[in-house]
Amino acid sequence: MNTINSSVSSPSPLRGESERGYIVVLGAGESGSGAAILAKEKGYKVFVSDAGTIKEPYRALLDQNGIAWEDGGHTFDRIKDADEYIKSPGIPLNAPILEQLRAYKSSLSIISEIEFAARYTHAKMICITGSNGKTTTTSLIFYILRQAGLNVGLAGNIGNSLALQVAHEDHDYYVIELSSFQLDNMYDFKADIAILLNITPDHLDRYDYRFQNYVDAKFRITRNQTADDAFIYWAEDPVIDREMKKLSGGSTPGHPGGICATLYPYGFTVPNPLPVGEDELALKGRHNVLNSMAATIAANVVGIRKEVIRESLMTFQGVEHRLQYVATVRGVRYINDSKATNVNSCWYALESMTTPTVLILGGKDKGNDYSEIDELVKAKCHTLIFMGLHNEKLHEHFDPLSHGSAGEGFNIIDTNNLHDAVHAAYENAREGDTVLLSPCCASFDLFTSYEDRGRQFMDAVRRL
Repeated sequence: MNTINSSVSSPSPLRGESERGYIVVLGAGESGSGAAILAKEKGYKVFVSDAGTIKEPYRALLDQNGIAWEDGGHTFDRIKDADEYIKSPGIPLNAPILEQLRAYKSSLSIISEIEFAARYTHAKMICITGSNGKTTTTSLIFYILRQAGLNVGLAGNIGNSLALQVAHEDHDYYVIELSSFQLDNMYDFKADIAILLNITPDHLDRYDYRFQNYVDAKFRITRNQTADDAFIYWAEDPVIDREMKKLSGGSTPGHPGGICATLYPYGFTVPNPLPVGEDELALKGRHNVLNSMAATIAANVVGIRKEVIRESLMTFQGVEHRLQYVATVRGVRYINDSKATNVNSCWYALESMTTPTVLILGGKDKGNDYSEIDELVKAKCHTLIFMGLHNEKLHEHFDPLSHGSAGEGFNIIDTNNLHDAVHAAYENAREGDTVLLSPCCASFDLFTSYEDRGRQFMDAVRRL
């Protein structure tokens, strides 16, 4: 049953709406509510429709701005005649309401919040995507620019929505973390600096289980770039290397050994070593060296002084829920890596482990191939703890590996909630071990988000 706010039946007319037209925003989370507010400020007639339940803070925000909304379902007659639709990234392209609209209309304009917001700002856009490392790299670049005294906003998957910031603030730069879902509905948007960290299988359930569809979505970050813009990518990533060869006629420009920058269209490379030694970086681990290199190159393109970059790389505190130390209990370290929502991210976490490990994994499978972590699991883990409502795919893959030869092998413990998983880890870890929550999977079987999963893990550990 739909919930409708009081203004839906007779929304008040807006100045200029006849010239601007009618926009429907589908989904009312951070992205959708911000887009609705910006659209209202720019003179559009706006209606927000959400198939789920709109969270109370967003309801209040929409009400405060006089924006009509509904949740619990879509009223087709109220949304069918919009001039344009702004789709929240969590809504798949084949959602029933979109299929219904396509059947009704011969022409359908569906864009992302990022695409819409960019129409109303002249700020420089520094955009980061990749299967792994994008939140850390985005946060680090934002930190460097802030340390340099620039007027910069943080947007995309972290921070307030870009649209809300464009509506209420006036930044010279935006550092934006972009998921493949956000890139799907971006057409005229252009990144002044585009960063593509890596591409490994992820979200395949959203892309018809075709990896190339996901790859194509990631490469949309270069869309509309010109010779005046910069594209930074990891030259040794095999998927990026393959795609770059397609685009550049068979040869990949780059600098062996790390992330490279090239000015579009791939004709001029800019290798850039770190201004500090790897042992001086605040962020540890091989993957964070790459993230730091990408951030350094981006900062150099912006024109940040070397001294500021160096100091920032040495003082940055990292990202919550990414290899985050929680506590040491009975001589065992507990690490929260809830942000590891795919297999490759778990690989980096395991690769950084230096002690025997109890690994907690599981959640909503997205078409994962767990074989990528097989060797690290066998080398570093003595216990795997499955945590999810459906652990069948985990058992199917790891059970045959658990009976190693020559004394190798690992234990497998099955649980269906986080509390039991933490207590199983507590019972099976030995002094000097590390308990690592690095789930490989999305969080939506048991939790509202990976942040919720990470917070619950930390709470459970602190109660041991």
